[in-house]
Amino acid sequence: MKYFFIFSLLIPLNIFSQFTEIKGSVNSDFGSLSYASASILDSDLGVISDENGEFVLQVNLSIHKILFVSFLGHISQKISLKNPSLDLNNLKIILEEDINGLNEVVVTGSLREEYVTESPVKVNVITSKKINSFLPSAGANITEIVQLVNGAQEVIACGVCYTNSISINGLEGPYTSVLLDGIPMYGNLASVYGLNGIPNMIIDRLEIVKGPSSTLFGSEAVAGVINIITKNPKDQPFLALDAQGTSHKESFVNLALTPNIGKSYGYFGVNWDRKSNYDDYNNDGFGDDINLTRVSIFNKWNFHRQSKKEFIISARYYFEDRRNGVKEYLSNNNYKKIRGDSLIYGESIYTNRFELFGKYEFAFTDGFEVNYSFSKHDQNSYYGSDYYQANQDIFFAQFTLDRNYRNHDLLFGASIKNNLYDDNTIATESIVNGTIINNNSNQLIPGLLIQDQYKPSDKISIIGGLRVDHFNQHGFIYAPSFHIKYNPGEWLSFRLNTGTGFRLVNLFTEDHAFITGQREVKILEELKPEESKSLIFNANYIYTGLNGSGNIDLDLFYTYFSNKIIPNYDNQNFIIYENSDGHAYSKGISGALNHTFLNGVAFSLTFNHQIVRYSDIENNKESFFDMEHSPKWSGGFNLKIPINKKWSINSSSNYVGVMQLPTVYEMNDNGEISSIARPTKSKPFSIHNINVNGILKNKNEIYFGMLNVFNFRQKESPLVGYNDPNYQKGFSPYFDTSYAYAPNHGMEVFVGYRLNIRKKN
Repeated sequence: MKYFFIFSLLIPLNIFSQFTEIKGSVNSDFGSLSYASASILDSDLGVISDENGEFVLQVNLSIHKILFVSFLGHISQKISLKNPSLDLNNLKIILEEDINGLNEVVVTGSLREEYVTESPVKVNVITSKKINSFLPSAGANITEIVQLVNGAQEVIACGVCYTNSISINGLEGPYTSVLLDGIPMYGNLASVYGLNGIPNMIIDRLEIVKGPSSTLFGSEAVAGVINIITKNPKDQPFLALDAQGTSHKESFVNLALTPNIGKSYGYFGVNWDRKSNYDDYNNDGFGDDINLTRVSIFNKWNFHRQSKKEFIISARYYFEDRRNGVKEYLSNNNYKKIRGDSLIYGESIYTNRFELFGKYEFAFTDGFEVNYSFSKHDQNSYYGSDYYQANQDIFFAQFTLDRNYRNHDLLFGASIKNNLYDDNTIATESIVNGTIINNNSNQLIPGLLIQDQYKPSDKISIIGGLRVDHFNQHGFIYAPSFHIKYNPGEWLSFRLNTGTGFRLVNLFTEDHAFITGQREVKILEELKPEESKSLIFNANYIYTGLNGSGNIDLDLFYTYFSNKIIPNYDNQNFIIYENSDGHAYSKGISGALNHTFLNGVAFSLTFNHQIVRYSDIENNKESFFDMEHSPKWSGGFNLKIPINKKWSINSSSNYVGVMQLPTVYEMNDNGEISSIARPTKSKPFSIHNINVNGILKNKNEIYFGMLNVFNFRQKESPLVGYNDPNYQKGFSPYFDTSYAYAPNHGMEVFVGYRLNIRKKN
């Protein structure tokens, strides 16, 4: 009996002695991860880390073998508890950010910081990490980066100078509002000639909202909003250098410094790009891609204040010398001497742009701030012998006041925008007593907004808002919007976003076709503003399984237009502009599957189907037509395969389906126009890229790869009338540049190097 009593005492002591206490912390590259999960694989044992990312867990090392650590938006880790080198009293776990950005903090949907999974407004996020994985080019710009978002495409406006814009859900570039740090400043002239000058060097992330967002960002945000969030100087290395060269004789260099004065932090960056190669694979006598010299200088300061309130000033200067044409125009920089020549055709565009923008939070009360911007855009260009000179100054300021009342988060705002535009075309001319005089455009647009974010329960979140803007010629414009998010379960969410839009058309700054080529522009009436109504439904499900985690995303969208302005190219000699008597619409469905495996392998698969049409009424009969350059199907596949912790192989593929093209006619050897038009439907195509990224022993990075692996080029020349025997090349009255729908930039090999010198603690 005595031995049994002693043995019974030893059993619990022996069991207790097998339990070990693990003290650890869960972090990312940017700090601690609050409320991360730490659990024992194949058991019910687990804890959640505190707000500092720290946790304590009791385990039995004789039974429990694998510690599983996870956090939304990051790659989970399996840690073997049998590893003798582990310090279980101070276990530091660093989770790598998932490139799909499921746990990003966003501001675009409501002007408040909230997780992308919690926002009532559907926000797509492209992080700098994702950009560097799938577009590791020092010269990558916004029009290329945005194509990582489902339903967004680059639209090429000209087959000579290759100006481009961003289309969302089949709607042209001017329907999308582009912001820098939440501030609108890229309308009109800058939407054609300013976006390519935003280097990826300054980008922390992109936040893209598809569909109506008019309350916060103005009634012109019809197709959506692209908010470019610039890097926080405090989080950047002291010095960063990114240099790249390509097989097409392209050079890209990004250099950034982040000095600090006391507790104030600054960011100073210089971006330099140069392309100077001439290829003519389609034998039309013109270069297949542009040559350019581009310089962008960016400076941002986060000033320290005793009140802890934000005070940010940013400035950017951008210069671009863009040119293309026949070989004689480009050789030995001849274009500098013969710009505007009437015999040797070329297009030369000089762009000078200055931007000043920032944010100031007032100290005398909480939640009161002003966001401001000023931009000055000067363009000096020749399209053949036609001279085009334009200037645009835009000033914008918006004051907002944030107040909470019970379950309501109220936002009040007042804005003022002044848009001054002048050029040397008929857009800014008027006839007085038979005399043509200059009459620049000066739009002063004051506005008011109110928004209420209401959360009646843990499962429902609602945003309702109204914006009122006053336009000189059109009076008051009302733009309501409504957003609701419903979570039937923890990982399933439904969103409904709806709103209206109103857009003043600045035709000569938005449509490049009137100045390039030899078509004559005809405006048949005084153009009325376009109006729209939009709705988008989103379903999103986040899951764990398949040896990893991911999400499934589905969008249904619809936009209805009245007074839609659609250029008519049916007559070879003219571009005819008028408001449609009918209506136009964009509708469709898009979906995405994103998945990250525990070993770090990640992929995203996307598709987009859209129908973008407009109607025309003639003799009381309504006929429907497909909108040009809006592919019915598109999709993408991105894949990241880690080789080890320092090296990875990445690939990206984009598919573009059939799209409507303008009606153009070939010329025969006698200089006569063919009676048969070129195909008005494009052939589907796909572009595939691959690259390898690696971290060297000195912790700097090297990357190399190949763009357009299968060397796809548009089969037909994007130009028409280039072979007219009766005129010098490019000067035919039938010369037209609008038949561009796919890249002419063939396969390209690139190699780059990133140097990072961290700040000393």
